[in-house]
Amino acid sequence: MTHTGDDRWVTSTYSTATGQCVQWDPTHAAATGTVPVRDSKDPGGPSLAFDARAWASFIEGIKSGGIAA
Repeated sequence: MTHTGDDRWVTSTYSTATGQCVQWDPTHAAATGTVPVRDSKDPGGPSLAFDARAWASFIEGIKSGGIAA
């Protein structure tokens, strides 16, 4: 997935102080319905793209304890 300079990556609130972090771009997600996700330790590296509904379901599963984080 390619991003422009307008990206606004946000670090997950579940990230650790030691840098085990996932970032996502809510601005891109709202505009396109696709949620880009990347490893914060490698911001120049690749990102994955998920359908917004699938990503929301995944996050809900984590919050409810149905998916191991």
